[in-house]
Amino acid sequence: MLSNSTRLQNPQKVASRAPIPGPKSQMKSMLAFQRTPLQFLTQMIQTYGDVSQFRLMGLPIIILNHPDDIQRVLQKNHMNYNKDAILFNASKTVFGNGLVTHVGGTEWLRHRRLMQPAFHHQRIDAMGELMTNASLELIERWEKGGNQPRVIDMDAEMMRLTLQITSKALFSMDVAQESNPFGQACDVVNKTLVGYIRFPLIPLSWPTPQHLRYRRAIQRMDEICYDLIRKRRESNEDLGDLLSMMLQTKDEESGEGMNEQELRDEVITLLFAGQETSAEALTWTFYLLSQYPEVEAQFHAELDQVLNGRAPTISDLPQLRYTKMLVEESMRIYPPAWEVMRNTIQDDELGGYHIPAGSVLFWSQYTVHRHPDFWENPEEFKPERFLPEAVAKRHNYAYIPFSNGPRVCIGNSFSLVEIQLVLATLGQRYRFRLPAGAPPVEPVALLTLHPSYSLLRMEARN
Repeated sequence: MLSNSTRLQNPQKVASRAPIPGPKSQMKSMLAFQRTPLQFLTQMIQTYGDVSQFRLMGLPIIILNHPDDIQRVLQKNHMNYNKDAILFNASKTVFGNGLVTHVGGTEWLRHRRLMQPAFHHQRIDAMGELMTNASLELIERWEKGGNQPRVIDMDAEMMRLTLQITSKALFSMDVAQESNPFGQACDVVNKTLVGYIRFPLIPLSWPTPQHLRYRRAIQRMDEICYDLIRKRRESNEDLGDLLSMMLQTKDEESGEGMNEQELRDEVITLLFAGQETSAEALTWTFYLLSQYPEVEAQFHAELDQVLNGRAPTISDLPQLRYTKMLVEESMRIYPPAWEVMRNTIQDDELGGYHIPAGSVLFWSQYTVHRHPDFWENPEEFKPERFLPEAVAKRHNYAYIPFSNGPRVCIGNSFSLVEIQLVLATLGQRYRFRLPAGAPPVEPVALLTLHPSYSLLRMEARN
C-alpha cells in the first residue's frame, strides 16, 4: 500500500499513464463485490494499494482509499466531480432529486439554501428536549413489562426511535406508528437497491417479484409523505419546522420555492436518511459497549457524574466529552454511511494516476477509517483517538462519517446531537449484552451498515 510518507515526499509526482492496477478476472471480482463488498474492498486495497480498479458489468470502477485523493474529489477539485454514478442514479427511483441523490449544480444549491436554516445550531438546540423525551418514552414502553432483564432487537428499536425523532423534529408529525409501515418499506427499498447496484443486470423497471415489492414499498412511502405535505397545506400552519420552511421559503436569487415533487423528494430523503444513519450508529455503539466493558464503565461514570440521575439536556453535551468520543469512535469502526461514488467530468490526476473523464470513482469510509497510516490498531475500539490533540494531528479526510466538502451531510450536527442524547438517556438506565450463544456479529453492507445480529440483552444498571 502506498504510504502517507511516500506521498508527502513526492507531492509533484507526474500522473502515470500506466493502467490502474486491479484483478484480471471481471466475473470473479464482480461476484466478490456483490457477495462480500467490505472484504472485497479490503482485499483490493491490501493487494493493489490506495488506487485500484475493477469492472462492474463491464464498467471500470476506480477505488480510492487515501485521504489526499478523497479530499481532492470532495473539496479541492469538487467542481470536476458529480453524483452521476450508479449508486445515486439507481437511488433516484426512490429519492428522486433529493439532496443526497441530486447530481449537483444550481438546482441542488437552491435546495441546499432553502433547507440549511432548519439545521442551524439554534434550531437543533430547540430539538434537544424532543430527542430526550422520545428516549424516555421508549424506556417507559420497555418497562411496562417489568424491569427484568430481557432480550430486545436493538436495531429495530433504534430504527423506530430515530424515525419518530426525525419526523417530529423536522415535520411535526410522528410517522413511526406501531406497525411502522414507513420503516418496513425502507427495509424493502434498502435490500432491493443494494442488490441492483452491486449486480445491475435486471433493470428495476422489469416486473420481477422483488421489483414489484419494491414498487409497492415506494408507493407506501409516497402515501405517507404526500399525506404529510397535504395535511400541512390544508392547515396552513407555520409550525416553525423544516416542512413549513420548505413550503414558504423562496430562494433569494431565483425567487422560487419547491414544487410538490421536490417537496416529496426531500421529505422521503430526510426520513430515510435520518432514520437509517442515526439508528445504525446507535445500534453499533451499544454493541461495541457490550464488548468493551472498560469503555462502558468510563461512559457510565461520566453519565453519573454529569447527570446524577436526571435526564440529559443539550446543555450537558459539552460536559459529556467521553460520550461524544465513543460515538465518534463507533462511527469510525462502523460508519453507517459506508460508500460513496462520483463521476469524473474532466481528466484529472489522483494518487499519481491519470483519471480520464467519465471515470466512476468509489471509496468506502469503512476502509478509509482503517487506513494504517492514520489509525494505529484500527480494529480496536478506542475513544481516546478523538481527544482534541489527536484530532488536530490527523488528516481532515481520514475520518469522514458524514462525507466532507461542499456536499457534507446537511444533517450531521442534528444526528450527532440526537445520538449523544439517546445514548446518554438509555445508558443511564441500562447496560446491554449479547445473549448467551449469540453468533458472531458482522457488518452487513446495505445502503447503510447494519449488524448481522442485533439482539441484545437489556439489564437495568440499578
